Amino acid sequence: MSSIEERKITGKVFDIQRYSIHDGHGIRTIVFLKGCPLRCKWCANPESQMYGEELLFSTTKCVMCASCLNSCSKGAIRFEADHAIADPEKCDLCGECIEKCRQHGIRIAGRDYDAESLLKEVLKDEMFFFSSGGGVTLSGGEPFAQYDFMMEFLHACEMRGVHTAIETCGVVESAKFAKGIEMVDQVYMDLKHVDDEKHKAWTGGSNKTILANWRILAEKKRDIACRVPVIPGFNDGEDDIDAIAAFAGELGIKELHLLPYHDLGKGKYQGLGREYPMGSVAKPTDEKMDALVKVASERIEKVQIGG
Repeated sequence: MSSIEERKITGKVFDIQRYSIHDGHGIRTIVFLKGCPLRCKWCANPESQMYGEELLFSTTKCVMCASCLNSCSKGAIRFEADHAIADPEKCDLCGECIEKCRQHGIRIAGRDYDAESLLKEVLKDEMFFFSSGGGVTLSGGEPFAQYDFMMEFLHACEMRGVHTAIETCGVVESAKFAKGIEMVDQVYMDLKHVDDEKHKAWTGGSNKTILANWRILAEKKRDIACRVPVIPGFNDGEDDIDAIAAFAGELGIKELHLLPYHDLGKGKYQGLGREYPMGSVAKPTDEKMDALVKVASERIEKVQIGG
């Protein structure tokens, strides 16, 4: 029996996205792990934040037919505006409503895997990995939030010869961070702001550990991209981006991605029964993004819009 089978460390995955070409080299399968220590106001995957399973309704598929409401023996479902939501205090995730929904508009966000079963799932795409130079990308949520499972899975990938990448916010104990990045081939790490007070106000957490981990990352790895979500009112000023690029440039980071804010996750907040923190904030214009690229390019060798 393998060590993986003996220990059966499990992780909670809320999505697996196949055939991605934007989250690492080649064609990739992205594994989204649940749980995150931050609460960024612009988060596009609110179902990733909590560690447990959640019932998520699709606001675009719901036709208010009441099949889910009538099937719920716990009385957990109600209509709000033009879609259904569940009361998490009453819902026990039995799945009755999922079976009855005619529009296939309800799902449970979160499923348990052990490393072996998850590797088996992603290896369905193995032929694409090796033909394109691709592999597996761990995302979230925050992969380091499930550290033991992440390390177990990365070891399984290493044994199979699968290229690995990680997308991280960098909020993790530095000792664990140093060990974790040694296990991956490619790193995408956020740098949202260098000002700690602004970072706390908009993400719910300090950036001190993040900045410390950036220094560790720059010393240990070379295949790195710095990602900056460009958020109106938070870090979309030229001074903000210049300060971020200056910090990254001093560390020798050569690649920076400016990711323009979007509200594509707004419907998910509604489907979870939560308020969307960003309200009706407008997306940055192309002209704004071009100007920020110009600023960052004074400090960083390769700057691009998007990942």
